Amino acid sequence: MKLSKRVQTLTPSSTLAITGKAKALKDAGHDVIGLGAGEPDFNTPDFIIDAAEKAMKTGLTRYTPSGGILELRTAITHKMERDHQLTYQPEQIIVTTGAKHALYTLFQVLLNEGDQVIVPGPYWVSYTEQIKLADGEPVIVDGDETNNYKITPEQLESAITNKTKAVIINSPNNPTGMMYTEAELKAIGDVCLKHDLIIVSDEIYEKLTYSDQEHVSIAQLSDQLKKQTVVINGVSKSHAMTGWRIGYACGDPNLIKAMTNFASHATSNPTTISQYAALAAYQANDDEIELMKKSFKERLEVAHQLLNQLPGFNCIKPQGAFYLFPNVTEALRQTGYDNVDEFSAAILDQEKVAIIPGTGFGAPNNVRLSYATDLDQLTEAIKRIERFLINNQK
Repeated sequence: MKLSKRVQTLTPSSTLAITGKAKALKDAGHDVIGLGAGEPDFNTPDFIIDAAEKAMKTGLTRYTPSGGILELRTAITHKMERDHQLTYQPEQIIVTTGAKHALYTLFQVLLNEGDQVIVPGPYWVSYTEQIKLADGEPVIVDGDETNNYKITPEQLESAITNKTKAVIINSPNNPTGMMYTEAELKAIGDVCLKHDLIIVSDEIYEKLTYSDQEHVSIAQLSDQLKKQTVVINGVSKSHAMTGWRIGYACGDPNLIKAMTNFASHATSNPTTISQYAALAAYQANDDEIELMKKSFKERLEVAHQLLNQLPGFNCIKPQGAFYLFPNVTEALRQTGYDNVDEFSAAILDQEKVAIIPGTGFGAPNNVRLSYATDLDQLTEAIKRIERFLINNQK
């Protein structure tokens, strides 16, 4: 059977490949520690589960509007006002089957063949593939390690062509954990306004920050930037609800209407029960989030220090999300591996620790480790990596 050209251009997910191999080893009885998962290791809070159970028992199990129930879209408007002083109406919000589907739907309604989207690297693996699926062209602009992997306005300006339609900003960033300051966002925003670019602001990790610097949405910096920005977010990371699959997009009402029309033919609607669970999440305070955040911060402090003691590892301290993204160029040289893919595969084979090679994120000198696992497992994993480095010295 001959597949479509668009699907043949896709690059397999390195994250899923490593995770799948780690699961197979674990199912075979091996003591595997997985540091690849992009999800909290906490269970969804009980009050959210209770809300879902109540929805099921009271008959809230049928179709909903394609863009999500009005109650949830209204709750999201209150959340945006409370957290970012941004005023949206419910018709400016679409609820989707996860933030990933919000991005996919956005690119489908936004891009025509040949339209370019600037993607700062390192980047989340699905950005480039989703752009290609919409017949667009991802244009990678690499953030320098000396600038905490963030791009500059000058880099952005030099990458813009007459085909450029949008730019992605992901802060806090997956995989680096770095955050743009308000001043940096303002400078990037000025370039976008100058060239009439749409800003795709992926803020899925906004609640998970660990430094004195607070998350800022580029949409809140001016009315003009708000008009040009589509905010992408959801409950997956903030409320430990990855499997519930609820995300959303906020933006221009005409764009949101187009996304809703598209979604009506793609998914009908986000899962009804999950919408009522997300509604409970957004109607509550952030106490549960703060507990999870405190635990992540403790793990970060320990794991960051231990990683930087490993021979050949150099890791900038992240400010948010739950990933460490060390540069392992020297570790490759010391152990004789040609690339991070072979290096990561060897660590999994020899020490049963799953880490993600940076190639899928556009960073062939790095690996990604998630600290969304308990501290004992995390420290044991780093000990095993150290043993691997020592045993494989050339």
